[in-house]
Amino acid sequence: MLKKLVDISRPQKRVISVLTDMFCIPLALWGSISIRLETLYRIDNPLVVYSLAITTIATLAVFVRLGLYRAVIRYLSNHALITIVSGVSISALIFSASSFLLKAPIPRSAPFIYWGLALIFVGGSRMLVRDYVRRLQKLQKEKVIIYGAGTSGLQLANALFQGQDYQPVAYVDSNQALQGSVLQGLRVYKPSKLERLIRKHGVTKLLLAMGHATRAERAEILRSIEPLAIQVQTIPDMADVVSGRAKIEEIKDIELEDLLGRDPIAPNNELLDAIIKGKVVMVTGAGGSIGSELCRQIIEHEPKVLLLFELSEFNLYAIHNELTNIISDKALAVEIKPIVGSVQRDHRLQVIMSSFGVQTVYHAAAYKHVPLVEHNVVEGVRNNVFGTWYAAEAAVKAKVETFVLISTDKAVRPTNVMGASKRMAELVLQGMAERQSVTRFSMVRFGNVLGSSGSVVPLFREQIKNHGPVTVTHKDIIRYFMTIPEAAQLVLQAGTMGKGGDVFVLDMGEQVKIADLAKKMIRLMGLEVRSEKNPDGDIEIVYTGLRPGEKLFEELLIGDNPQGTEHPRIMKAQERSLPWSEVELILDQLDHCCHDFDCEKVRAILEAAPLGFAPNNAIDDLVWNQKKPVTASKIAAVTDIDLARK
Repeated sequence: MLKKLVDISRPQKRVISVLTDMFCIPLALWGSISIRLETLYRIDNPLVVYSLAITTIATLAVFVRLGLYRAVIRYLSNHALITIVSGVSISALIFSASSFLLKAPIPRSAPFIYWGLALIFVGGSRMLVRDYVRRLQKLQKEKVIIYGAGTSGLQLANALFQGQDYQPVAYVDSNQALQGSVLQGLRVYKPSKLERLIRKHGVTKLLLAMGHATRAERAEILRSIEPLAIQVQTIPDMADVVSGRAKIEEIKDIELEDLLGRDPIAPNNELLDAIIKGKVVMVTGAGGSIGSELCRQIIEHEPKVLLLFELSEFNLYAIHNELTNIISDKALAVEIKPIVGSVQRDHRLQVIMSSFGVQTVYHAAAYKHVPLVEHNVVEGVRNNVFGTWYAAEAAVKAKVETFVLISTDKAVRPTNVMGASKRMAELVLQGMAERQSVTRFSMVRFGNVLGSSGSVVPLFREQIKNHGPVTVTHKDIIRYFMTIPEAAQLVLQAGTMGKGGDVFVLDMGEQVKIADLAKKMIRLMGLEVRSEKNPDGDIEIVYTGLRPGEKLFEELLIGDNPQGTEHPRIMKAQERSLPWSEVELILDQLDHCCHDFDCEKVRAILEAAPLGFAPNNAIDDLVWNQKKPVTASKIAAVTDIDLARK
């Protein structure tokens, strides 16, 4: 019956509230007189009836005026309780005045007694309903434990109490000063009690509210929680909450950067301003994962003009729209120029750089997905090698001051065309650095970035949400990982350190075993890994085998003698370079073979060049294999080519 009343419409609930008060107020009036006379008072005097009627009607009018019937009982606040006290106090005055003016035989102390009874009847009835509704809500809400009893945790609990989804049952905090205390009706426990709390309350989700904790501290907490196989989620960054970009109750999944535990190092803004502030800056591949983040960070240093050069119309529109909004919100004095184009068109690159007077170029445009480049060998080489060459030549002709290439760890002893093409691009810039002194060229090499297109992290998360299986190429495969913002920040700073032809390597931290990463993500989403030892687990991990051109581990250095720089996470590699005459010869050979669409010769040239290229698979180009042009004579003709020292 009561549950049905909870679900009726709001106008109906208001009618019931009025009817309840129409009963409670006369009852309190009668009760006050009866208590004062110490007997059940029989109302037989018309003057008393008039006084009670006036008081009841006037009180209802006062309650309406004070907005008491607009208050939602389930969210009854302190303000509503103050309204009830105010309304009842006015009602007591009306009762006293009406009895005095009518000269009704009502004891003078009855209004004081009535005031207390009316508070109990009017306020108490609402409190009972509120507690009943909240009890019903608690039964329907998912029970959660909040890790962190600081300001963030208290704000989160308050938001969840008012919401419809989660019911906090306890706090957990490592701060001994808070342990054992009760905050907002919830007890604060030490972390060692977490497993017992999970069993006691049947909790399946833990919410991290560690607003001011460093990533290293968060990583340590997650390592201690992981064996419990409870779903762990976190609240938005407090800076986003304060700025209004997010609400504290907007729960989100744990990000891998929390697992890595790498705290960002503050950038040297003076170095960045030297090549960005007040300059004309161009980013190629501006709509990609790294390119778009470079643009976001570049505008913070207020270049005069930022040119967004992008082949994808959709990606260009998206990043241009986003940056325009940021500039408007922060009142930045930056002009944004969205330009559609391909880095394979050398004349267009030169016209753009010359027309706008570009001073700094960040070359992020590249085909970077290893299997896709294996399936499209010629286009991968055209875009990664010749696209870089054309952009570099255009920069020299347009008298660009600084040119920074975004390279990859796959360029080190490559086993795939993508890595070989990026190492060839590095040799192109090293050769051009020796050949001229107009433009300062440098390269920045790093590994996988979290959240980029094709990253395993969003793939794993999606597979886990779809109940698996989680696909891993090999049980022993390992990779370096870095967040996109951190990678972009380090790229910008490394670009300021180059003297000409420098190869910079970013400190990627410890390598991560992909299979262990998958298991960790499964457990932190509250599930168990299904295996031979645990056949009743939730998610199975399936090993699919290495993809074309993929290797078990990546390296960042070819040589073993990196030099430190003024930044603790940026090293300078000592890599072999070639004079421009030899680089130009390799480029000429590649150009002819790409024009003839001869994938065999293209790969043979890359193998013969001093790139350390050792492919671990047959040619996998989809069009080439469809044509089936392979002949023994062609292979023999190419294997004798030695372009390293011609």
